[in-house]
This record gives sequence, structure tokens and C-alpha cells, in this order.
Amino acid sequence: MEMEQEKMTMNKELSPDAAAYCCSACHGDETWSYNHPIRGRAKSRSLSASPALGSTKEFRTRSLHGPCPVTTFGPKACVLQNPQTIMHIQDPASQRLTWNKSPKSVLVIKKMRDASLLQPFKELCTHLMEENMIVYVEKKVLEDPAIASDESFGAVKKKFCTFREDYDDISNQIDFIICLGGDGTLLYASSLFQGSVPPVMAFHLGSLGFLTPFSFENFQSQVTQVIEGNAAVVLRSRLKVRVVKELRGKKTAVHNGLGENGSQAAGLDMDVGKQAMQYQVLNEVVIDRGPSSYLSNVDVYLDGHLITTVQGDGVIVSTPTGSTAYAAAAGASMIHPNVPAIMITPICPHSLSFRPIVVPAGVELKIMLSPEARNTAWVSFDGRKRQEIRHGDSISITTSCYPLPSICVRDPVSDWFESLAQCLHWNVRKKQAHFEEEEEEEEEG
Repeated sequence: MEMEQEKMTMNKELSPDAAAYCCSACHGDETWSYNHPIRGRAKSRSLSASPALGSTKEFRTRSLHGPCPVTTFGPKACVLQNPQTIMHIQDPASQRLTWNKSPKSVLVIKKMRDASLLQPFKELCTHLMEENMIVYVEKKVLEDPAIASDESFGAVKKKFCTFREDYDDISNQIDFIICLGGDGTLLYASSLFQGSVPPVMAFHLGSLGFLTPFSFENFQSQVTQVIEGNAAVVLRSRLKVRVVKELRGKKTAVHNGLGENGSQAAGLDMDVGKQAMQYQVLNEVVIDRGPSSYLSNVDVYLDGHLITTVQGDGVIVSTPTGSTAYAAAAGASMIHPNVPAIMITPICPHSLSFRPIVVPAGVELKIMLSPEARNTAWVSFDGRKRQEIRHGDSISITTSCYPLPSICVRDPVSDWFESLAQCLHWNVRKKQAHFEEEEEEEEEG
């Protein structure tokens, strides 16, 4: 009973709506309207023209620099405030994690179907329980035959708190997260938290590991350092995505507040015949042509104005974190995660002049099938929840005020360039040989 009262007190103290952390960009604007989208396009593409999709009050964040990120992460963590800021933009190297109260619960996420991670997983969980931490794991992790049949691990297994994705809400029970695997484990951690995300400590035990900076060799001292609150963090911005679909005679079941494909159910508006779903995306939103052999043909609106029509294999809308993923493979620039921006990258466009562009983090993008489109399109969010987009459906995208706080080994800048060098081999080439002294003297003579 005392623990429940303590949790309720902490939730009130660290509520995202608290005055100290009130975000003017998002506060009071979370309920979006979904009017009938206009199938026709504006005659002019000038940004001074009238909005093509109705009032700009719909889906606004009120700032070109994006919403002020919520700086409380889970029940107990927050960013240490730095009074010496310039233009309210904090130096990335000065972003430090701190705890209002000592963390007591940790979610451990392990890469599935990888036998090499079983031993690190057992060692980590045993160590955490020795530190009197409450350890949460997904139920299917313990169903692994190698773990289920391990009698020496039985005493530890009995102490686990388990949950099932899309059914159990653990958002207010986790103080911080530890990922064992590759970048996919971090993306999965992001998908579990549709609001505030607890700090994430990611160990590199996967294939690439661009987003997982920690080595597992000295995990005990590194975990202890995080628990003590002595760590740098990088706030990786996420995208708030709203998918509005026309109901076509199909009722969608809603279980435990979750809608289609496990997304948070935003509700149905039977009067206008529309269904809305919302997602938090860490890497990118990908709209593509799916199995069709025709070009995708989608209209892209920025703050209600048509800016272009994408004709090609599709388009990627990514965060700075996602700029080093699919967008980089499609020819986009790589953006540091502290830069407030959204990147728009075409996939194999049928135009030689269609280059990737970077827009301010606070704009609202809306993507719809063009009236001339010969086929439907498909959309996915961080590679998950893939679904079909038809005429009359729309995808609205802006920067979320709930970033993912990723714990750094050193600091956000050093870790990022280390990942560029080690994982992507950025600008690796043989050095140009210098002239010999004799050759230089001959040239001077």
C-alpha cells in the first residue's frame, strides 16, 4: 500500500503537465480534429497561398523549432537543469541524467532468437537483483527453451515481473531500460512507451550497433554509474504520427485501449466515418508503393500547403536519429540527434532534381494519396505496424514532445562521431602520400 501511494505521489510530482515542464507547443493541443480531407489539390504551390487542408489550428505545434521536449523520463528520472543556456538551447555535452529518487525498477529488453545473448542476459539480471532492483522482462523472453530449462537460473526467474506487449501497460512502472542487442532493441523500447520514455542504456550485442554505445565487458560498473545518476544523455526526438482512415464497413476491435496493430486507439468518429490511430516513431515513417508495380503517387503538405507530389518508390520522413538508417541508404545527409529537424527523403524518385530536404522540427506534414494515383500506398513506423493507405486516408506528422533519452558512454557528440567511424566507416580512405623532400627541391629548382 505504501509503495502504491509513493508511486501516485511521484506521478503527480513528475507529471508532464506540471507547470515546471509545461510544453506550450503541445499543452492543450493533443486532441486533433479529423475533418474530411480534401481530395483535390491546391492550384498554387506557393507557401503564401491559402491552406489546402483547412485550418492550420489542426495539428499545430506553434513553433518552427519544434515542441519543447518533456524532460522527465518515467517516474523518477529527469535531465539536470543547466542555468547557463544560450537562447534556451542547452549545450549537448552538458545534458546529464539525474534522479529525483533512487531507481528501483528496470526493464530488460533482449534481442530474440539469438543464443549468444542468453549468458549476458542471465549475468545482467542476476546482478540487477543483487542490487535489489525489480526486473521486468517480456513474457516471451522467459519462454525461450534455453532459459526455461536452465535450473540454475530458476531462483532468478521466479523474481521477474513479466508483461505482454499490447496488453499490459508498464509505462508508469519502469525507472530505466537496459537493451541487450542491436539498434532494433532500442526501436522496440521506443514502441513500448507512447508517452514519456524512461532513460535507455543500450549494450552493443547485435549486428550494427549505431544506437547502442555500451560494451558489455564492464557492465557492472557502468550500470552502477547510471543508477547513481552520473551519466550523460542525448534526447533523441521522436515523431508524433496520426493516421486517419475512412471507415469502409469494417469494425476494428479495441482491446485494453489499443487499436489496430496494437497502436493506441484514438477513437472513432462515426459521424464523419473516420478512424484515427497515433504512433510515436523514433527512426522514420516510410510510405511506399507496396506490392504494386506502379509508381507511388502521394501529395506532401507542409502546414496545410502542397509542397510537392512524390512519384517514385516512396518517401521517408525521418528524425535526426533516423537520418543514419534507411534515409542514409536513400542518399540523405546524416544529422546529429541534437539538431531539431525533420528530414524528407524520396525513395528512387522519378525526377533527377528531387533531393532530400530538411525542414524545421515544428512544422506539420500531411501525406495523402494523390487524386491521380493508380494504386494505394503502404506505410510503416520504424519498420512495424505496416498498413495500407487508400484514397481519403491521411498521415499527419510532427515532432513529438516525448523524446527518447539515450544514455551516453561519454557525451552526445563524441558518441555520435564514434558510431559514424566504427559502424558506418564514415570517410574512411587511404591517406594521400606526401611528396618526398628531393622531389620538392627539384620542383623549386
